[in-house]
Amino acid sequence: MAAHFGRLRKGATTTAVAAVAVAALSASQAPGVTTDDLGRQSAGSAQPSGDANTGGEGGGATGDSPYYTDLPPLKSPNPSPSASPTTGTTVSVGDGEAGIPATVLDAYKKAEAELRASKPGCNLPWQLLAAIGKVESGQARGGRVDASGTTYSPILGPKLDGNGFALIADTDNGAYDGDPAYDRAVGPMQFIPSTWEWAGRDGNGDGKKDPNNVYDAALAAGHYLCRFDRDLSVQSQMNAAILNYNNSTEYLNTVLSWLEYYRKGTHEVPDGTGTLPSHSSNSDPASPSPSTPATPSTPSTPSTPSTPSTPSTPKPGGGGSTSPTPKPPAPTSPAPSPTPPTPTQTVDHLEDADTGKLAATAGSAFGAKVAVRAESKASKGVAKVRVRFTIIGDTDATFTGGESVATVVTGSAGTATAPALVAGEKTGDFTVRATVVGRVLGGLDYTATVTPRQADTLTRTGDTPLTCVPGGEFADQVELKATYKGAVAGKVAATATLIKSADDPTENDKGPYFKDADGKTIRTLTDLTTDADGVLKLPKLYADDATGTFLLRVNTTGGAVLTVELKVAAAAS
Repeated sequence: MAAHFGRLRKGATTTAVAAVAVAALSASQAPGVTTDDLGRQSAGSAQPSGDANTGGEGGGATGDSPYYTDLPPLKSPNPSPSASPTTGTTVSVGDGEAGIPATVLDAYKKAEAELRASKPGCNLPWQLLAAIGKVESGQARGGRVDASGTTYSPILGPKLDGNGFALIADTDNGAYDGDPAYDRAVGPMQFIPSTWEWAGRDGNGDGKKDPNNVYDAALAAGHYLCRFDRDLSVQSQMNAAILNYNNSTEYLNTVLSWLEYYRKGTHEVPDGTGTLPSHSSNSDPASPSPSTPATPSTPSTPSTPSTPSTPSTPKPGGGGSTSPTPKPPAPTSPAPSPTPPTPTQTVDHLEDADTGKLAATAGSAFGAKVAVRAESKASKGVAKVRVRFTIIGDTDATFTGGESVATVVTGSAGTATAPALVAGEKTGDFTVRATVVGRVLGGLDYTATVTPRQADTLTRTGDTPLTCVPGGEFADQVELKATYKGAVAGKVAATATLIKSADDPTENDKGPYFKDADGKTIRTLTDLTTDADGVLKLPKLYADDATGTFLLRVNTTGGAVLTVELKVAAAAS
């Protein structure tokens, strides 16, 4: 990533231009602000305009802790015309930097959805959370999180002891950061404990507010950015929100560069495989970096040594040459031990877990649920793996709660069961697809079928004879009630036809008739539907000049049939 800085200074492409423009914009919004050589605002500098409130601490959410200064590649990711098989959304391919670990990306999008519902005027884009997450922790150290979104080990910034950083004495007795003397920024979004105490959120619904959980941290960051009724679609208000998160113009420029990059396209990568940044704003080499150390670069080939000079004669009693004694090489730091694979990384395939037949009548719940088992190569169940269930196809069926996507964590046996399916009004087949979140593996597809609503019985709601004189109209309209297995059969499709006889169900060409919207004679009605109470009331009937007894037959989906007699006779003299 060092090359990015050199290329940026040459001002070659879009990212460079955007960063310069942002810097100019930021400077115009914060007159009188001075910065040190790291881009951090100096003590006593003016508060950026547009946000006079800091939320109780001068360093915003992070206490102005160090952050990653790596910039995105100058070449933006190219959108792919294909769609993701698990989400149906367009994804991008190309630079590894465009990949965001699956669980981390899911957390950002869930936070955006929650803020869209609770604070719609904020217009928070998930890409902003992704940009901040990249700069603060390298997307939770490349997605080193478990199935619930919690980091495998805490992500901690350096002690805020005033030695090169802000001075923030301990506020949590070490509860969040493990330090009883000074506060340290904690978690994927690097909240200091005093801010987390009031800004923390429960983003994954486990009843806890954990700064080391990416769902909790992303939702908290979203609410923090959306304070003061900000509208983040307004650039000045977005800038103020970012500066309030970490009060540094360089930080603002870096975040906005990643925001622009992610807006041009990104894609999921498996958890634990994200690209780790290597450059930090921390200039103090003694201070710990919150990230996994980057792989050291290959040392350059040493130049050919010059011919050594003749050593001078040692002084009497001096005990050695006057030439300086070469210093021993500094001890090489041991390579970090390999990190064991996450449960998700050990999954080899998905197996069906005795899913029953997926069939339901429109408007009712399916009796069976989709169940799968995550297995290793040895066909052993793998626990704590996130499985995504997605409804695909032309259907209005949903999972319980109205969602078309559900994510479930596998249990101790490796099994995940999707929420119950609820059929809508659209009939036909659709697909439920199960995939492992954070792995590129083949999924399992299940076919579900929605059949039309049915009725097995039709009865008239009244018993008044239906009579009419030639050329007149029937005084009473035909009204029926449909039931299915004794229960009301609402929204059932029906057809009504004036037939020739009980043995000939073809349409009659004489006798009673209905009228269409233009007043024309029709003797068959289609697209009829019972109401919610199972009642079907037919339009008015009219009679032509033919006399006698005529038949009206009504059929419903499910096989219910009722034949009604209609009599046309001259009036008695």
